[in-house]
Amino acid sequence: MSSSDRATNPTPPQSGPRATYPTEQSPQSRRRWFIAASIGVVIAGLIVAFLGFRSFGDPDISGSATGYDVISPDTIAVQYTVNRKDPSHAVACVVRGRAQDGSEVGRREVLIPASRDVQVGARTEVRTSREAVIGEVFGCTGNVPAYLKPID
Repeated sequence: MSSSDRATNPTPPQSGPRATYPTEQSPQSRRRWFIAASIGVVIAGLIVAFLGFRSFGDPDISGSATGYDVISPDTIAVQYTVNRKDPSHAVACVVRGRAQDGSEVGRREVLIPASRDVQVGARTEVRTSREAVIGEVFGCTGNVPAYLKPID
């Protein structure tokens, strides 16, 4: 048997250190793993970025209180602005009054009709069950309930 016969038909050793420890990977194999792992990390990063933007990006509709006035122990007036990307659609907002302990003491749903303006200011009076110390906009939505739609 010549040395050239061994090179053409290599057989793994049955015992010893070479049988226990795997042989080293080729540079091409390590490069493939690195490229695959890099692509996986980039794809995972893009997915996280997309979900974060969808959750925390600018909403299509938003409302925020700009001021309030306690009119009486059972009424508070809230001034607020509504921003919407598409002003041709009506918006429903929930405006509420809160007591000193933070509990909600009055709530009112308000229809903001369609207009030409992206930002609209409004003022709403909210009846309360006891004295309110602050008025705020709880939230706004484009899903206007049927009972808030104006009569044609």
